[in-house]
Amino acid sequence: IVEKTAEKLDAAGYKVQANPREINLFYLKDNIRERINNRGNKYSVLSTKVTFSKDELLAELKNHPERFSPNVILRGLYQETILPNLIFVGGGGETAYWLLLKDLFDHYKVPYPALVLRNSFLVVEKKWQEKIAKLGFTTEDFFLPEQELLNRLVARESKNEIKLNGTLTELEQLYENFKKKAVAVDISLAKHVDALKVRTVERLQELEKKMLRAEKRKFADQQRQIETIKHHLFPANGLQERFENLSYYYAKWGKDFIKKLHEHSLGLEQEFVLVLER
Repeated sequence: IVEKTAEKLDAAGYKVQANPREINLFYLKDNIRERINNRGNKYSVLSTKVTFSKDELLAELKNHPERFSPNVILRGLYQETILPNLIFVGGGGETAYWLLLKDLFDHYKVPYPALVLRNSFLVVEKKWQEKIAKLGFTTEDFFLPEQELLNRLVARESKNEIKLNGTLTELEQLYENFKKKAVAVDISLAKHVDALKVRTVERLQELEKKMLRAEKRKFADQQRQIETIKHHLFPANGLQERFENLSYYYAKWGKDFIKKLHEHSLGLEQEFVLVLER
């Protein structure tokens, strides 16, 4: 069930947060908590000599349910069965994890909580705003991938024409003319002309990429600045809030910083909040 949901989420562009196993339970006894593995007709507990047949395992589960602990796949189902919630409020990763469990809840007819994405915050000090502005970008632009930022900068600042869009349009028209002439001679030549056009367009697109790479090398300083800013705002390509410590900003701005965060914690308005130093 969860594997099928994971495939759908992956196809929709969501990062899958957990992968199911054949058995999604741990065995708890005598201060151990180990995974249960299935090999043929035997079920074994990792790092121990404990084994069960299928009937023995089912009997153990019936007689001692406290000896079985859910892993990450069954944890949500387990906790909502015992202590159901109307709403679950969490970050992006947590929300994606709960999406993974939706079909599992439906299958076992356990009420699924409404998911609310909490606010995330990005604090941008004045010095970083100035660096961003100097490069001709806005803070919002830095949500784009690093290479996309560099491509935009090169396209904006370069004195050379890098894009071959106009050339490709002319080429399309040229091959259409070739095709008309070829078809007039033999209709079977149409496919040959189309194949030639595809190969030519692919080579020109590859040339465009090489031109862009060559032009980027002229903007090495700006590229380093983009990398530095991007790393500060999104450390390890993650959210700043996962790496930065509150104490730095509290020491700098005091209680006003906490008030500012509280003012912009918008509850059910699921927004990503930029906190800009003025």
